[in-house]
Amino acid sequence: MITIDLPYTGHVSPGSNPQQRDIPGGRIVKMSVGGMDNNCYLVQCTATGAALLIDAADEPDRIEALITQEAPGRIVLIVTTHLHRDHWLALKDIAAATGAPTAAHRLDADALPIRPDRLLDDGDLIDIGDLSFEAIHLRGHTPGSVALALIDDSGVAHLFTGDSLFPGGLGRTTNPNDFDSLFADVTSKIFDRYPDDAFVYPGHGDDTTLGTERPQLGEWRSRGW
Repeated sequence: MITIDLPYTGHVSPGSNPQQRDIPGGRIVKMSVGGMDNNCYLVQCTATGAALLIDAADEPDRIEALITQEAPGRIVLIVTTHLHRDHWLALKDIAAATGAPTAAHRLDADALPIRPDRLLDDGDLIDIGDLSFEAIHLRGHTPGSVALALIDDSGVAHLFTGDSLFPGGLGRTTNPNDFDSLFADVTSKIFDRYPDDAFVYPGHGDDTTLGTERPQLGEWRSRGW
């Protein structure tokens, strides 16, 4: 039995219990896996039971136990946010255990341990029951990093940003051109599109909101990371 903690704070750590946030039309279960504190998200439509898994990152036994308990036979798709190994160590095992198809951006697909069944492009819609996620291509951390944007039934945005946006800054980039690309994409495709009350669920660590991060954009631009 996996204990899921309430209320939701957005803070989980390796070995801690998952947490659940109930949202209009769905629920989000966040679990930290592996030694790099990777976040794995189970997002489920409450009307239909259909579920999406974001980043089968590590500890396949724990992820499979969570799915078996909370969404048995309900995983419609597994999305990998980008090509870095710590975000897909459990992907092959979880895909085999659930029989669910997988998806990633086409530019990162070749680096994954299994070929994605669906290749994502910027603006693609992913329907999970009554929930609809938009794939947002964010160049810079990797060539094919994606975020997923979900608008709940009350109109609030939930942004699953992988390693492209964190509390306090952007994801790691290795040269100024990649930083410029990531800053431009995060600014135009995230901050310019979504309001301050949008929740941000990163690939590691705690959640944040766009309103919390927006005043720091100028500082990030100036420092170059």
